[in-house]
Amino acid sequence: MEVSPLSALISQLFWLFFIFMMLMPMVRQRMLESARLSMIRQIEKMRGTRVIVLIHRQEALSFFGIPVFRFISVEDSEEVLRAIRMTPPDMPIDIILHTPGGLVLASQQIACALCDHKAKVTAFVPHYAMSGGTLIALAADEIVMDPHAVLGPVDPQVGQFPAASILKVVEQKPISEVDDQTLILADISRKALAQALELVRNVLVANGMPLEQAEQVADKLTQGYYTHDYAITADEARAMGLNVRTDLPQEIYQLMALYPQPVQRTAGVDYVPVPYHPEPAPPQPQRPVRGRRIRN
Repeated sequence: MEVSPLSALISQLFWLFFIFMMLMPMVRQRMLESARLSMIRQIEKMRGTRVIVLIHRQEALSFFGIPVFRFISVEDSEEVLRAIRMTPPDMPIDIILHTPGGLVLASQQIACALCDHKAKVTAFVPHYAMSGGTLIALAADEIVMDPHAVLGPVDPQVGQFPAASILKVVEQKPISEVDDQTLILADISRKALAQALELVRNVLVANGMPLEQAEQVADKLTQGYYTHDYAITADEARAMGLNVRTDLPQEIYQLMALYPQPVQRTAGVDYVPVPYHPEPAPPQPQRPVRGRRIRN
């Protein structure tokens, strides 16, 4: 059976279109990665620093319908430590943080490496750096936040519960009424709280904060005074004694725009994605001038 030239052409066009659609996401991703590297290099040239980006998009990423959540992992710490080792000791480092936190081990490795870097370290927080992200920010000589960005407590979590809350259960109930598993978790919690306090205190002291003040800040951040998702604003961080500014460079926002959130089925937020400039207000009618009687 012969195939007409028109049918063969349609078949070829179909397969070309199919291949194009298959390759398009890969090409788009490569272009996005190239734009990110170009923007990072632009910031490095502008500031004379090594720029390290630690961004974890947390919303609506899924694989075969199963949500995938990203946190600070050992793989992240390996990459950050490699970048720090490749940076000359006299070159400042800018680390851009956008993360809900993650493994204590990975966060501690990054924080200690930043503390040991000889030149100035600046942490930029355009939106949020919670938990382990806050620990990394504390290792910087200076934290630059968006006026509405937030940090978070560094209190340890044991399983799905805060360590401080597990301890309170044991303290407020007779030992005879507490099961063995809770007693084991309480013992782990006590150690975790002491370790977190010592870690944050040492990081703050390494950055020049007086020991007594570092003890107070570390106690406030690690010992369970807040819920784990409590938002610490720039003003509150400054009140604690942290070196915080809120003049985040425009280039950081531009870089963040190159890390878009995964596409959701239904957008929850819509707006016209262009900056608006204030326009002169229309002339308003003048109110008549009325005499006012002044009473003695």
